[in-house]
Amino acid sequence: MDRPSPQAKRPISPVLAGPYGHPFHPILVTVPIGAWVGSLVFDIASYVVDDPDFLSRGAMWLIAIGVIGALVAAVVGFLDLLVIPAGSRAFRVGLIHMTLNLLVTAGYVAGFLWRQSDGPSGSVPAGQLALSAAGLAVLGISGFLGGKLAYHYGVRVADEATQAEGFTPYRRGSSGRTGG
Repeated sequence: MDRPSPQAKRPISPVLAGPYGHPFHPILVTVPIGAWVGSLVFDIASYVVDDPDFLSRGAMWLIAIGVIGALVAAVVGFLDLLVIPAGSRAFRVGLIHMTLNLLVTAGYVAGFLWRQSDGPSGSVPAGQLALSAAGLAVLGISGFLGGKLAYHYGVRVADEATQAEGFTPYRRGSSGRTGG
């Protein structure tokens, strides 16, 4: 039986990727996810208001914010991928996760450029709305794989001995630290 790699739990650079047991990638992905979900909400809302231009424009800029956030998260995620042993199942899942995220980001870049060329003029066209919805669907699949990396394979998650510290009884007057 194969054992988890302790190498995959340690960051390649704690300053860039986050310290042991507290990676930056999961926190950074909230920016593109939130921005892209918000853009889809604005897209849909553009069909139910009298003056949809502000929503169409807002969705376009939320897409741009999401792309910038995705690029930052991708750099940090790539650093996390580098600590996974090549040829392992976790590495393969990491490559698929990265590829899907890059495809989604490319789709949103294309969507931004498409919207930029059209300019806001009423409700978001159905094709642009469909592209955003498809992007979020693929992002959901990729997020599932990211969860598998962390929760199933334990990539960049503290080992069980470190995790057990959180379940020791708290003693009043102690700092809660165990010397490490």
